[in-house]
Amino acid sequence: MTTLPWIALVLATAAAWTDRFRLWALGALAVGYAAAAVNGQLGWPAGGALALLGLAAWAVGSRRQPLVRSLGNGLFLALAAALSAHLWPGFHNPRALGPVRITPDAVPFSLYLNLDKPLVGLWLLMVMPAIRDLRPPRATLTAAAAGWLGASAACLTAALALGAVTWAPKCPADAGLWLVDNLAFVTVAEEALFRGYIQGGLTRLLERWRGGRTAALLAASALFGLAHLGGGPRWVVLGTVAGVGYGLVYRRGGLPAAILAHVGLNATHFFLFTYPMLQAAG
Repeated sequence: MTTLPWIALVLATAAAWTDRFRLWALGALAVGYAAAAVNGQLGWPAGGALALLGLAAWAVGSRRQPLVRSLGNGLFLALAAALSAHLWPGFHNPRALGPVRITPDAVPFSLYLNLDKPLVGLWLLMVMPAIRDLRPPRATLTAAAAGWLGASAACLTAALALGAVTWAPKCPADAGLWLVDNLAFVTVAEEALFRGYIQGGLTRLLERWRGGRTAALLAASALFGLAHLGGGPRWVVLGTVAGVGYGLVYRRGGLPAAILAHVGLNATHFFLFTYPMLQAAG
């Protein structure tokens, strides 16, 4: 019963990729959060976040006045920051793993079945479907593969040089759970926000200016790097480098390609290097 909300969120995220299954997504979301409330994983303050997300969804509608849409976007960004950083009260995310040292020289790692951060990706997929930016499968997979290899080479080489990780091939027993969580929630929320919403939005604002597309990519990448500040300065640098790679993939293959490239880099890090980082780092 503890995992029912998480399973429902997986189904909601999958259904949110198409308008055809929007009601299924909302239904799965409702079932998941109802189960979480029954389990004691959701307190009443979480209802405030859900209500404000609903208000933001109404405010950003195409029929609203520009000022109202701007306020709606500002409200969403504030909520996205709070939910992604697990700062909004009322979400009692169950711990599924850890704290455990995946390799002996790594900092302890814990895996939580988060109920707050996935709302960011779900909101964007359902409220702003244009960010999905779906491309033909061949273009998506080609861009994702190139981005995975390129971003992994750049980011993990930099991580080795900075002393953040070392070579450590492994296949932990809970790798399947980690991979599903990373694919369904972590990367969807982060790429929908930083690439689909921020980079895509800035591109539309700046594309009339020379270098505007590049400025949008770099700004989104820098913000993505800053989101990793909790890991220390090294991870801000590494997050920014990875963000540039994902941003280039997003240009070529759309949001699904950026998500797949992100999962690929994270999986390469998880299975082949120290995870999440060396004890002495940051």
